[in-house]
Amino acid sequence: MDKSWLQQQVLERLAADLLQVEQAVSVAHEAATHEENIAENKYDTLGLEAAYLATGQARRAEAIREALVQWRLFRPQPYSASQGIQLGALVCLLGADEKQQQIFLGPEGGNMKLLIGAETIQVINSQAPLGKALLGKAEGDEVTLEVAQVEQQLEVLSVT
Repeated sequence: MDKSWLQQQVLERLAADLLQVEQAVSVAHEAATHEENIAENKYDTLGLEAAYLATGQARRAEAIREALVQWRLFRPQPYSASQGIQLGALVCLLGADEKQQQIFLGPEGGNMKLLIGAETIQVINSQAPLGKALLGKAEGDEVTLEVAQVEQQLEVLSVT
């Protein structure tokens, strides 16, 4: 699978998310400043709640903008067995349940699932627990990951 194409899919998803969040910011800001939401007493907090919501949405929009910058600058490199799995690796893992999963290791802010035909590719960053566990591993290595106090064993089937 072409990693540049995967990167483009992540960028498109982030751009769509940003548009959605910016619309939510606008709606929340309008609600916060609308004259009907001016507090009439200390218990009337609709305007204040909308302002908090607008602030949170604005922070989310900024985080997506930062992720877009990182993903635009990102240049996935081919896999090098001497270095092991690094940022930009497309990894196929096999779980104890014999299910395979595809992982694309990218920069911050791109944590999402991409549906490519019938295949799902999980996009994670190197700060995620699985991302940290994968760094430096090679084909054939096993990765141990603890999720909700349950230890999972994964085998690295392939890396590109």
